[in-house]
Amino acid sequence: MSEPIDPDIPVVTPVDDPIARILSRAPGSNKPRVFTDPDQPYRVEADPTGGELDLEERYALRRIQGLSTELEDVTEVEYRQLRLENVVLIGVYPHGQAEDAENSLQELALLCETAGAMVLDGLLQQRDHPDASTYLGKGKAHELADIVKEVGADTVVADTELAPSQRRALEDVVKVKVIDRTAVILDIFSQHAKTREGKAQVELAQLQYLLPRLRGWGESMSRQAGGQVGGAGAGMGSRGPGETKIELDRRRINTRIARLRKQIAGFAPARASKRRNRERTGVASVAIAGYTNAGKSSLMNRLTGAGLLVENALFATLDATVRKAATADGRPFTLVDTVGFVRNLPHQLVEAFRSTLEEVADADVIVHVVDASHPDPAGQIHTVREVIREVGGENIPEIIVFNKADLIDSEKELELRGTQNAAVFVSAKTGEGIERLLGVIADTLPRPTIHTRLHIPFNRGDLVAFVHDHGDVLHTDYDEEGTLLEAMVDEKTHAELEPFLIQA
Repeated sequence: MSEPIDPDIPVVTPVDDPIARILSRAPGSNKPRVFTDPDQPYRVEADPTGGELDLEERYALRRIQGLSTELEDVTEVEYRQLRLENVVLIGVYPHGQAEDAENSLQELALLCETAGAMVLDGLLQQRDHPDASTYLGKGKAHELADIVKEVGADTVVADTELAPSQRRALEDVVKVKVIDRTAVILDIFSQHAKTREGKAQVELAQLQYLLPRLRGWGESMSRQAGGQVGGAGAGMGSRGPGETKIELDRRRINTRIARLRKQIAGFAPARASKRRNRERTGVASVAIAGYTNAGKSSLMNRLTGAGLLVENALFATLDATVRKAATADGRPFTLVDTVGFVRNLPHQLVEAFRSTLEEVADADVIVHVVDASHPDPAGQIHTVREVIREVGGENIPEIIVFNKADLIDSEKELELRGTQNAAVFVSAKTGEGIERLLGVIADTLPRPTIHTRLHIPFNRGDLVAFVHDHGDVLHTDYDEEGTLLEAMVDEKTHAELEPFLIQA
C-alpha cells in the first residue's frame, strides 16, 4: 500500500511541457510539489547520487521566514522570496523555425522558474527580423500590453538579447518591466555563485551587460549646471564643467570592471599551478561538460562520490570541481565538473568564465553529457560543441553520454543511437551504464607509447611503484640484483628512468 500524500502539499499530474508544468504550480504556495499517478506515487526523497546535503544547505540559505511580520522594509531579494514575479514570455522567429522557437521559449520558462518567477503566458510572433524599435512591432506591442494587463504580469521577458533602445521602447508601451534572456541568466548566476572567483566572474559579466544599458530620468541625470539656474541652493558657484550622473556611473563601472579583471587574473596562477602538478605526476584529466541540467553533477557524484549539489534547476553548478578516479586497471585520472552551457549563452559569461572553461580546453578527454529525455538533444549537442570550440577544445577526444536513460523508452534510445552511434547510455540516478562508461573512458584516455625495458635495484622499490602508476607494465621478472620490468611509458617517464634502462 502506498504512503498517503500530505493533503497540504499540492498534487499535480506529470506533464512533458515545461510551461504547462510551471503553470500547474499552486498560486502562492512555497511548498514542494508532489508528482504522482495512481500506479506509482512519487515523493521527494534523498538523492542516491550524494548531493542532498549540499542541496539542503542551499535551500536553508535562500529561505527567509516571517518577513511579512518581522520586517517593515523588505529589500528586493527578500521580496523575491515572498512573492514570485509574474512574467510573460515573448519571442520572434523567422519562417520555418517554429519548432526551434518553441523549444527555446520552453527553456526560457525553466530559466525564469529557476530565477524565481512564475510564468503566466508565452507568446511567439513570426517575422523575418525583430522590429528595430519595439522588438515585436508597434501593433503587436500594444496587443502584448493588453495581455500583460489581463493576466496581471509585472515583467515581460524577451527570448533574445534586447538592444537598450528596444527595451526602453517596449517598456513605454507595456508599462511594466522588460528584461531579456541574458538578464535572466545573469540573475541565476548571481544567486548560485558561491566561491570568490565565481562571484567575481558573475559580477564582471553583470557590469559588462549593464554598462551600455545605463539610464536615468530628469534631474537625477545631471551633476553640472550652467546659465541661469533656478531653485534654492543653485546659481552662482554651481556653473561650470562637471560630470553628469550617468558619466559618473560609467566611470565607476569601468573602474570596477578593471579591478575585477585584475582579481580574476590573480586566481589564474593557483589554477595553473594545480594543473602543472597534475601534469607533473602524469595524471590524465577528464572534463565533464554539457548542457545545463543534463545531470553532470549527478554523474560526477555517481563516479566519484563527490557529494556535489544535485538540483533539478538550471546552472546549479558554477564552480569547477576536481575529484580523483581510476580505471579498472588502476590508472589514475581526474574528473572535472564544469559550468553548464545553454543556447544563446551571453558572450559576457563566456568571457567572464573563460578561466573556468580552460579546464575543458586543457583536458585529455571530454565527457559530453546530454539529457536523453530532452525534446531537442541534437540542439544541445550543437550548443555545447560551439562553446567548446570557442575555448579551443575542439580537437580533444569526446565521449557522448546520454544521461537519464531511465526516462526514455527503447524507441527513443534507438533514435538517439542513430544520431550518435558511439554514444554511451547511462542513468546517474539508477547507476545503469556506469561501468560501461568507465570502460569507454579507460579506452579513450591517452596511453604510453614508448616501449621500455628496465632493471631497477631492490632498494628502489619506489621506482617500481612509479612505473606501475605512470605506465603500463607488460612483464615483471627478477634476478639477483633487482627487478626486471618491461613496460610502455610516456616520454617524460622514459626520461626520468633513463639511468635504469636496459640497452638493446
